[in-house]
Amino acid sequence: MREFIVEADGGSRGNPGPAGYGAVVSDAASGQTLRETAEYIGVATNNVAEYRGLLAGLRAAHALDPEATVHVRMDSKLVIEQMSGRWKIKHPDMKPLAAQAARVFPPGRVTYEWMPREQNKHADRLANEAMDAGARGERWSEGDSTAELDAAAGGAGGVVPPEPPGDAAAGAARVRGALAQGRASAAGADVDRDAMRASTGPGRGAPAGASAGSATGDADARAEADADARAAKAETDTRAAKAETDTRAAKAVAAPGWAPADMGAPATFVLLRHGETPLTPQKRFSGSGGTDPSLSDTGREQAERAAAMLARRGTIQAVVSSPLARTRETAGIVAARLGLDVSIDEGLRETDFGAWEGLTFAEVRERHPEDLNAWLASPDAEPTGGGESFAATATRLAATRDKLVAAHAGRTVLLVTHVTPIKTLVRLALGAPPESLFRMELSAASLSVVAYYADGNASVRLLNDTSHLR
Repeated sequence: MREFIVEADGGSRGNPGPAGYGAVVSDAASGQTLRETAEYIGVATNNVAEYRGLLAGLRAAHALDPEATVHVRMDSKLVIEQMSGRWKIKHPDMKPLAAQAARVFPPGRVTYEWMPREQNKHADRLANEAMDAGARGERWSEGDSTAELDAAAGGAGGVVPPEPPGDAAAGAARVRGALAQGRASAAGADVDRDAMRASTGPGRGAPAGASAGSATGDADARAEADADARAAKAETDTRAAKAETDTRAAKAVAAPGWAPADMGAPATFVLLRHGETPLTPQKRFSGSGGTDPSLSDTGREQAERAAAMLARRGTIQAVVSSPLARTRETAGIVAARLGLDVSIDEGLRETDFGAWEGLTFAEVRERHPEDLNAWLASPDAEPTGGGESFAATATRLAATRDKLVAAHAGRTVLLVTHVTPIKTLVRLALGAPPESLFRMELSAASLSVVAYYADGNASVRLLNDTSHLR
């Protein structure tokens, strides 16, 4: 079985501010770099960028060999401790990212290790390159990477150059020795890079050499470290000023209208809730674990009206549906009018409401009051009988969104789905908290639109009324 080393990093110039991540996958036996990935992700926090870097690194490793084992090394103590299960994940922006990362490889095939920042220069460099590319309005590509050049010059601590062919055993021993040294450093360190970032202003954190164990009493070394810190802070301030200028310029360009700066055609999802079923007017829980009802006569009429309106607009290029009967029937009516086929995506299914399926809210309140109160209070709570929590739904929808955005870049796609998936996609696009799900109402056959841009941002348009379909 192959073993990979994933080193990942992320940063935000402002926290939150313009952000990006970098990740590198190397062979544990030889130390050879196998894959580099980086991306500018728009405005985000340091921690979100770090989680995005972790997720990208794991996905890159999985693409190389889904049967491999992976050892993750990062200088974010927060991410390492949370992914190791020792710290609880509380922030709503990080929960779905952590859940996605945990599902890339089966449990037990990924281990995590904290390392000092100065050993993570390869991934750090990639993250900075991605942010620099984003500031220029460009996308990072592997040809932009200077991290390997830095490693060849001896400047990328923690990156092991390739071993000569045929010396895999020696390479493996060398890499594992480096890992052991990193573990020893982690055990003796009491300063996390997140705290160091907080003390150095809006940039990417403390400079290399500023770890807790670096002050050994050598005055020259301390003086050199201080000089490096001043230089790094000056560079950080310059970058932050440039980012602020770029942000002001982008806002000035966008000010006359609603659109963001031109980053090419977005992937636009027209979100259509299915038409009515016999359960809809009664306001009964109807998820993916119930009777899977078909449309009522009213629901089929609503789907026909939606089809006519969408045909008049003429913008839909593909139709993707949830696998449940009511959405497949709605999608079929619309697709027939548009002359398109229907693709099915399991990720668009409704939440499974467990034992609450088919019940009204009042009936659930009477039969399962404690479970209902817990469900209303926390997105992690599951409906009675092993249903799906809203947090799990969000994780599933975020992964489905990312997959569909990648598959339909620059296209307009009709997604025929359900109340909770549509609310969740809108919530994620707006960056709204989980409790906002209880503050939205979607009529049967209503339309919402989310456009996803190349910089990771999104815009939302709501048409929550069936009267516009007449």
